[in-house]
Amino acid sequence: ITFFDNYNCSVNSHGQTFQSESTQSEISHNGGGGWAPERTDRLRWLQVDLRERVEVTAVATQGRFGSPDWVTSYMLLYSDTGRAWKQFRQEDNIGTFPGNTNSDGTVHHKLSHSIRTRFLRFLPVDWSPGGWMGLRVEVYGCAYKSDVADFNGRSSLLYRFNQKSTSTVKDVISLRFKSQRADGVLVHGEGQRGDYITLELHKGRLSLHINLDDAKMHPSSGHVSVFLGSLLDDQHWHSVLIERFNKQINFTVDRLTKHVRTGGLDDSLEVDYELSFGGIPLPGKPGTFLRKNFHGCMENLYYNGVNIIDLAKRRKPQIYSGNVTFTCSEPQLVSATFLSSSSSFLSLPLDAATETLSVTFQFQTWNREGMLLSAWLRRESERLLLLLVHGQLRLTHHRSALQSSDIVIGQALSDGQWHTVSISMGGFQVSLSVDDKPPSTMQLKDIAQPGRSLVIGGCPSVLTNQGCRNPTMAYQGCMRSVIINNQPINFNLVQQGLLGNYSKLQFDICGIRDRCLPNYCEHDGECSQSWNTFFCDCSGTGYTGATCHNSIFEPSCEAHRLTGSASGFFSIDPDGSGPLKSTVVYCNITDDKVWTVVNHNSTEMVRVQGSSLQKPHVMKFNYSASLEQLRTLVSKSEQCQQEVVYLCRKSRLFNTWDGTPLSWWLDRAGERRTYWGGFLPGVQQCACSLDENCIDMNHFCNCDADRSSWENDTGVLSYKEHLPVTEILIGDTNRSGSEAIYRVGSLHCYGDRFLWNAASFYQESSYLHFPTLQAELSVDTSLYFKTTAPSGVFLEHLGTKDFIRVELSVERAVLVNCTASRQRGFLGCIRSLNINGMTLDLEERAKMTPGVSSGCPGHCSSQNSLCHNRGKCIEKSSGYVCDCTHSAYGGPNCKKEVSVSFESGSSVTYTFQEPFSVMRNHSRQSSAIFAQSSNSRESIAFSFLTTQTPAMLLTVNTYHQQYMAIILAHNGSLQIWYRLNRDKEPDIFTPMSLNLANGELHRVQIHREGRDMYIDKDTNLKYSLSTDKELITIRSLTLGKVTGRAGVDEEVLQAGSRGFIGCLSSVQFNHLAPLKAAILNRGSSLVNVLGNLVESNCGELADKSSSRSLSDTGSRGKKLTNAAQSDSAVIGGLIAAVVLITLCALGVMTRFLYRHRHERTRQMASVKEKDHQPRPELRYRAELDLHSAMRDSRKEYFI
Repeated sequence: ITFFDNYNCSVNSHGQTFQSESTQSEISHNGGGGWAPERTDRLRWLQVDLRERVEVTAVATQGRFGSPDWVTSYMLLYSDTGRAWKQFRQEDNIGTFPGNTNSDGTVHHKLSHSIRTRFLRFLPVDWSPGGWMGLRVEVYGCAYKSDVADFNGRSSLLYRFNQKSTSTVKDVISLRFKSQRADGVLVHGEGQRGDYITLELHKGRLSLHINLDDAKMHPSSGHVSVFLGSLLDDQHWHSVLIERFNKQINFTVDRLTKHVRTGGLDDSLEVDYELSFGGIPLPGKPGTFLRKNFHGCMENLYYNGVNIIDLAKRRKPQIYSGNVTFTCSEPQLVSATFLSSSSSFLSLPLDAATETLSVTFQFQTWNREGMLLSAWLRRESERLLLLLVHGQLRLTHHRSALQSSDIVIGQALSDGQWHTVSISMGGFQVSLSVDDKPPSTMQLKDIAQPGRSLVIGGCPSVLTNQGCRNPTMAYQGCMRSVIINNQPINFNLVQQGLLGNYSKLQFDICGIRDRCLPNYCEHDGECSQSWNTFFCDCSGTGYTGATCHNSIFEPSCEAHRLTGSASGFFSIDPDGSGPLKSTVVYCNITDDKVWTVVNHNSTEMVRVQGSSLQKPHVMKFNYSASLEQLRTLVSKSEQCQQEVVYLCRKSRLFNTWDGTPLSWWLDRAGERRTYWGGFLPGVQQCACSLDENCIDMNHFCNCDADRSSWENDTGVLSYKEHLPVTEILIGDTNRSGSEAIYRVGSLHCYGDRFLWNAASFYQESSYLHFPTLQAELSVDTSLYFKTTAPSGVFLEHLGTKDFIRVELSVERAVLVNCTASRQRGFLGCIRSLNINGMTLDLEERAKMTPGVSSGCPGHCSSQNSLCHNRGKCIEKSSGYVCDCTHSAYGGPNCKKEVSVSFESGSSVTYTFQEPFSVMRNHSRQSSAIFAQSSNSRESIAFSFLTTQTPAMLLTVNTYHQQYMAIILAHNGSLQIWYRLNRDKEPDIFTPMSLNLANGELHRVQIHREGRDMYIDKDTNLKYSLSTDKELITIRSLTLGKVTGRAGVDEEVLQAGSRGFIGCLSSVQFNHLAPLKAAILNRGSSLVNVLGNLVESNCGELADKSSSRSLSDTGSRGKKLTNAAQSDSAVIGGLIAAVVLITLCALGVMTRFLYRHRHERTRQMASVKEKDHQPRPELRYRAELDLHSAMRDSRKEYFI
């Protein structure tokens, strides 16, 4: 065993080698070739005494020389005293070191952080499969010296300033401490005006409290509290560093750092007279709020470069040391760790002559359940059982299998803190107390006497036949200070086999870990833990998953459109699982685009007067999303814009003499911008300059003409990198008659650049390479794919040791995490590849990669229900659109109700084109509505709402005096009339006798094929007609009121004369949508509208189940009238158009005569035109289609 000095140390010396000692009692066999324990030895470790505390930076191991004995993995423990040990863990919390694979090779490990210790213990975990444990070790490091002070809980060090008070803008406090108490003040200082700084150990955590403000003038405005660390009362050294510069504070505990800023107005810390370390000498001092002084040791205590302990040791006058000693006293508290929740136990004997029983111990655990103690009493089947149940203590006295009584005390005892438990049994009572609180007592019917032994933890297997079984699980945690009948239990005797019996225990160490530090729960998820793992409560965070990593919200309004949502307010999470939270936006989902609208605090017109550059008018805009969220939203959008309405009267935007800006706006980065319109950032120009129509050709803005009349410089800002507008400044309204009116609109963005970002792979050897993924703790990956290949690798991420691969295997996606090997490449399409909230730009990378092309066609064939209600899916280069021409519905997915409110006398009539034989075998290309034959087949669907009876809902008549009608009878029942043979009585069907004129929305669906008619009105009914004749050459279809018509039965005529009052919605007749066509084809001579018809959303409002979101569209709409236009109106329109064109031409010519800026404007116009050119449909490369017959049938899947 060797120790090499000055290895990787910051000090300079000659690097000597020292021989260290190993305790012979802890080494069963120590031959010349190395260390190996006896096979019967239960204490299998190698302990090294370095004689004094040193700084250890590395270790190395070999196997036993000339033998098959070596250690393949081990744990490294360290201790100052050789009794209380702590396990060394690397930065990634790995607690074991890989060892040797043979007896001669050397395996060297540089520690991720040095440790200052005297004792090291090498604890073998696994060893040579063909031999035994064998070790030779080397320890590397350097000497370590420190100034130490011991505080007994009533002592402190006072550092007095040279003046009455000191004011600092920069402070640095560093120290190391160790303690066995969970509470105590380490540093405290305060001033008369209310400044203070306090470092406190509270429940094993460090709390830093700082206030820089005057407490009287600004109470609590400058106060900040920071909490860091956990389980710091473990009798081991912990380092602390506090750095403050003005309001910025860096607080570090054991390599974990928090960065915070104080509030308030002041930057300096004013402390009066002194700074105390180890406690507050005057507990009643004003402003103090802490409770206990520190009990433990400190070393290397520095305040702003001053060695406080060194001054105290040299008895300098500026230091007062009260009851402080300069050697660290080591308490003899020794812990044991119960490792297993199923088989750990400690069985201890009891004195048979003892008539009473008292047990005291301290425990520390995260588990809410566990059996702490079981004691058999002398009477048969009688025992005491102490359980930890839901974080409470429950002591149960079992008199028999059916008789028991218990005591329940305590709350939240599984909090990782040390808790003291006392049990006392004597005579007719048993008492239980926890943490020095008053005991709870249970009265017994008979005198209870202890048996021969008691068990701490679970039940030993030898006692299971005696009825000892774990009611829950065995205790798993730490325990110390076990005292039975006033006799402390010596754990050293227990581990040597001289006292009691045990299983799955580790002595001289408390193996508890805070698995919530660092907190792996993301997005403010609440962390809780057990002994072995941690849990994240994601309630109210907007995220889900094991670590609250995955957002529950869609990333964009475009994604909401794909789910079938209509316009409304939605929560979106633009960066997915990234650090930004979700925000609420308005999604305006139209037929051609999906707009994302983000509002701010001032969208009304603002009038400005009396402002100048010296005293300008300033308006700051606070948006409903943070600037970071807006930056992400804008970058993901295809295009964004923001309208700035600006009206002026004798108010200039620029100084007409030297061009100095008199008004400007700030972009999202806070940079000043002086252009007022356009999609490219310009210099001092307005929209009229881009459009070449400014009122004065000598200026770039209308307002710069400085006229007394109202002028307009409204423009649309559309350069994404500058949006949104965060502030506007108006500076030229202080002259007589000068004023301005402005309004900055909401931010509008459309498109999702990454949702349809795709790449097509048509060679197995092709791949896209991206930078290494940083996913040490958590990772989420999502993508859409489609393929005809049965297998292939989607993505693979290789690290130095580990890797992740996602591949398709036998038509299922699997996540592989094993040895990396060459796999078959992926053939097909991948889009929207998202990793940890960041979407990879597949299209851009594909442009420079052979075997891969940008885009992924075939969206319409990849899923079954992109467009609903007879809507037709149409491919686009980036995604798809739904053609709802032949659907009774509208909206982006043909799911939006198209409704009209009918008033008295209102009707819509469709007159089909001239009759022709529908049996001819040819097609007629026409965009108009043409006469048709039903071929003995009709499909009719609509919704209605009314309170009127009788009522005409729909009627169809032909050129051959046939008709069919759907009416409401006098009693409100639905009736369907068919007269297919004018010589016979009509077929009349009443599917339901209920009154449907009840003010509720009803859906009617009718389908006829020949004689069979199927009706679905809240039920499925089938009827048979008297004939299978067809409706031959339909003349017209009418909704609402019908005037006199020959050949129609009296009851139908009566319903037709009454018409319909109410709401008709989503009317479909075969492939036609008559109600929708009435709205869209207002100028057609084939559509005749009578009376008042109001486009409405009455159907959607009535059907609450279809209401998906808040909408800004109300029930009011556009009035529909007969759209026939007179010849005079047409002639007038033509004359107006000619005059307008002539005036525009004259304006352009004048522009060219007076100004010579046309070359620059033409260049900008060409750029604009190029930017707005429609993108051609992406061609699917021939090489990709390895299975051409199957391409269109491929379905898209989401992982």
